[in-house]
Amino acid sequence: MFKRFPWFSCILSLLLSTALYQPVNAIELDEATLTVPLNTSGKTTILTPEQVKRGKRLFNNTCSQCHNGGITKTNPNVGLDPEGLSLATPPRDNIEGLIDYMKNPTSYDGAESIAELHPSIKSAEIFPKMRNLTDDDLFTIAGHILIQPKVVLEKWGGGKIYY
Repeated sequence: MFKRFPWFSCILSLLLSTALYQPVNAIELDEATLTVPLNTSGKTTILTPEQVKRGKRLFNNTCSQCHNGGITKTNPNVGLDPEGLSLATPPRDNIEGLIDYMKNPTSYDGAESIAELHPSIKSAEIFPKMRNLTDDDLFTIAGHILIQPKVVLEKWGGGKIYY
């Protein structure tokens, strides 16, 4: 059959190779996955696929040295998982809360500024990677952080068990 229809083997090879190289944890980025909390009042926003892609790139370039996989290397008790973000003061489990944190970070209980210890817009002179980030950049980074639990599930912020 392959000798009679040589194009058939090419198509079959293409279909098999495409199926074999799909990421195991890949899920379709549907509207539910792309919908994230905007603020503490319950308002949500839907990220575009472009924002997701850009947020991942910016997160990897700016944040992943200390937060690879949603963990916090300097303090394993505080991660970027939904529970950890929601229990912070103020809550950081929404876009506005994360942007506020990236501009002016505070301790987990919100009592004191940690801008000299944690990269932020406020401390961009100490942390050069923060210098050129715009509000749109911070929005997409926050979006990336918030959709990861939907994409990689319990691995996000799972610590040494997964990373």
